[in-house]
Order: sequence, then structure tokens, then C-alpha cells
Amino acid sequence: MIECPQCKHKLAPFERICSMCGALQRRTSPRALGPGHTLTLQDSRIVVDKRIGEGGMGEVFRAWLFHDPSGPLGAQPVSLLALKTLRPEYVVDDLVRSSFANESKVLRRIQHPNIIEYVDMLEFGGQLIVVLEYIDGQSLEDVIARHVARARINEGSALPALPLLRAWFYFQQLLGALASSHAVGIVHRDIKPSNVLIRQDGLVKLTDFGIARLTEPHAQGTVQITRGHAPGTGMYMSPEQVLSQPVDARADLYSAAIVLFEMLAGRPPFLDEGSEFVVRRHQVETPPPLVRDFARQAPPSLDALLQKALAKDPNQRFSSAIEMGEAFRQALGLPTSDEWAAQGQFALSVRSQHDTRIDNMPVQQLAGAWLAERYRTMKIG
Repeated sequence: MIECPQCKHKLAPFERICSMCGALQRRTSPRALGPGHTLTLQDSRIVVDKRIGEGGMGEVFRAWLFHDPSGPLGAQPVSLLALKTLRPEYVVDDLVRSSFANESKVLRRIQHPNIIEYVDMLEFGGQLIVVLEYIDGQSLEDVIARHVARARINEGSALPALPLLRAWFYFQQLLGALASSHAVGIVHRDIKPSNVLIRQDGLVKLTDFGIARLTEPHAQGTVQITRGHAPGTGMYMSPEQVLSQPVDARADLYSAAIVLFEMLAGRPPFLDEGSEFVVRRHQVETPPPLVRDFARQAPPSLDALLQKALAKDPNQRFSSAIEMGEAFRQALGLPTSDEWAAQGQFALSVRSQHDTRIDNMPVQQLAGAWLAERYRTMKIG
């Protein structure tokens, strides 16, 4: 947090006018965060280690968190964090700053073992920083690419991508994250393999809530519609998203179905072929191909499920993440598990707490820790 120089009121990093005294906040030109920089907090400090990712408007750094040995957290060990930053040239744009800050606003609303954990929001020389848990692993995009490369080396004698049980292991965790997100009114709007991180122990973490929307959940457990243009990635966007029509939780489920399709087929239903316009048009007008066109081993029931999940009309799709996952599990004869059952119970618990405005975070943390440990030790196949 920063202070208003006139009245000393605490301000959020993106506030340009003090909400207490109305003074215009004059900021100095931001300077870029980088390796070796230190962020000093009240009883600890964060030392930036190295850059681990970048995008069009920002970078992601790995950093070390050190606590003051004489402070209240002095007994805690050194830990790793991820720092998501906005490039200095975009900081002066209030709309971009507000959009960047949206991720912290959304992630404050939920804590789930399959959703990346929000830690804090800071400012360094005028540059915004979202502090998140550090994930030691790789993206689902990289996992799929590795399996596809292996299949090409074996000249078609191997599966085109992931085995069904491995794909289900990741998919059920993604659906669990979406079920709880939707229960508290979060529509992610950018579900794709690069935004699904896989920890070294197999735990899935959904990340990048930068364009997520906050609404209020309605009685059926999906999310009330929200209007306005929704940016996204064409290969994973629902038809209603492409057309800037009202979107709800079913748009996320459409994108999740594309992720499952890609895990099994080694490619999404529609390729961009060098044109974002073309792939978005396919999402609106073209029926999706059969997954068995690419994965001959897939059972016929899988195509029926994916055709429903990828229906152009959201009213013809599954209405919730748990309903969708249970339909896949039963039709494909996949084993039931305490972990999958707990995902539905977790979502109901989160929804109940949200509806009654009860702060039951310690219980939620314990349930989340149990679920994370179960997935970490779960045997696949």
C-alpha cells in the first residue's frame, strides 16, 4: 500500500485520486522490477531471483521471501513466491492498471487447492506487482507438447497425447477449481492449457485470472450473465465469448472441454492457422471434429460427451462443472474416488459460506489441505 502525501490515507496501487481527501496523486515515472531488487515489507523482505515468464504487458519473476528473525514470523523458513508485474509503459494507463489489479480482487474471493494462491499486491517505484504462490512445475501446454512430440517420434504407434486416466486426473482438478470459482461468482474467461499449471507432484493449479469477471451466483450454481466484450484466446473461446454476448459459467466449461479434447487428441478442435479471425469464426459456425478422428482408441461415448460440452448454444451444454465431470466419469467407466467426491462437496461448502457471508476460512483451509494431499499421493492407472 502507498500513502496519500496530503492526508496519509492508505491507497491502493492503482488509485489516482485519494478517496479520503480527493487529492490527485502525482506519481513518479515507474521503474522496472528485476533480478536483485528487494521489496521491503513490515517484518520481511522479498528478493527477486530471476524471470520465469513474460507476456505482452508484463513479466513473472521468482523471488525469495525472508522474514525478520526477531519478528513474529521469524521462525518460518525462507520460501519462494511468484511476482507478476505490469510493464512500466502500461502503468500510466488507468484502464490497464485497473485490469491488472483485477486478478488480486478476484483471487481474494476464493481459496482452493487447485487455484493459485494470492498473497499480496505491492508497488515498486510505481510498478504494480501481484504476489502469488510459486509453482514448481510446468504448464499443461508443455505437458501436452511433450506427449505429442513423443507420439511423433514413435511414428503413430503411441497415443496422440495423454492417456485417458492421466487426462481425467488433470481434468477433474480443473473442474473442481471451476466448480468452486463459479460457486462464488467468478467466471474465468481464459481457460486454456497455458493457464493450467501442473506441480511436480501432480497437483493442478488454475492461474491467470486477469480477465475474470465477478458476479453473484444464482440458485442453480452457475453464474448470472455479465455483458460486455470479453477478450480471450480464439482456440479456446466459447461462441458467446467470440460474439461478445452474455457469458456465464458455461463459457468456462466450453473452454475446459477444449482442454480435455487437446489432452486426448494432441490438438484443439480448431487451429488458428495463422488467423485469429478464422479460428474465432470456426468457434461460432463450425461443428467440432470428433476426437476419434485423432485418437482412434477413444470410446464412442467420449465423442457424444464432447459434442454436448462443445455445443454452440450454451443451453445445450452441461450446466455446472460437477455435472459435466460426473457425466464424463460415468459414461467412460472411470473410477469414482474420494478426491472427486470432495470437489463437489468443497464447491457446495464454498457456495454456502458465500451465500450466508460466513467467514469459515480455517475450515476451508483444512479441507483444501486434505484435498491437495490426496491428489499429491493419488496413484494414476
